[in-house]
Amino acid sequence: MSKCYRSELVGAFGCPIDENPTGVMEEAAFREKNLDYRYLTVKVNPGDLQAAMEGMKAFQMKGINLTIPHKVEVLKYLDELSPAAEIIGAVNTVINREGRLYGENTDGKGFIQSLEEEGISPSGKRVTVIGAGGAARAIAVECALAGAVKVTIINREEERGKELVDLLKNKTRAEAQFIPFLSGVDIAQETDILVNATSIGLYPDCDQKPDINYDTITSRMAVADVIFNDPNTQFLAEAKKRGAKVINGLGMLVNQGALNFEMWTGVKAPVDVMKRVLKEEFNLLG
Repeated sequence: MSKCYRSELVGAFGCPIDENPTGVMEEAAFREKNLDYRYLTVKVNPGDLQAAMEGMKAFQMKGINLTIPHKVEVLKYLDELSPAAEIIGAVNTVINREGRLYGENTDGKGFIQSLEEEGISPSGKRVTVIGAGGAARAIAVECALAGAVKVTIINREEERGKELVDLLKNKTRAEAQFIPFLSGVDIAQETDILVNATSIGLYPDCDQKPDINYDTITSRMAVADVIFNDPNTQFLAEAKKRGAKVINGLGMLVNQGALNFEMWTGVKAPVDVMKRVLKEEFNLLG
């Protein structure tokens, strides 16, 4: 039998995309499992997504990730959505099933797994989410689907925040509430899980943190940040000072990447390897 020189292709479409680290962990996982796959990090400008999706099908790519600004726009080019992706209204992962494109959102699922790894379940809990963008929508919906009894959204843009609250009320069983993000806003004392789902604190603005009243954080809360390249963001540092259990964003990134890997390849992901290479990439070892 002749040797096959063709690799299976997956990748990411986005703009900007140059600093997206997903390919680092996916390529490491492919090597670990001896899979002849390649992860392509592709800059796709706004307005070019349709052509890119047609190219994906023409190249018979196994799947792709979507990042800014394509997570919503891609919906019109898909054949089917997962129940969660349909509720969230955004997709970060596409699986090519013999020419039919299936959309999933693994951001929120990765977040739930990162909580469970710390012995925390959203079931029966009250969750407060700062932000109402793509990550916030995924996290809020998945927490509600996982049994959270109440989800509070704190956001500067009232229309966007209320739209997410209405979605949660209409599509899940959780109680939902909107609170305007005013300077020094208090965190409700009933909160069990507090999440910064904004980009505040992301490199290069590592000295930034959400403008909340940190003295309303208590030791009974679990506090999570979606920022993945800094295990001790200013947001988490302030929460830690108040005795809260803190969870950084690395676990969410690794877990959603592992879910992508398994959906594309059908092989169980080497999660420990994926986490280690990302720690190396961000100089977090030691």
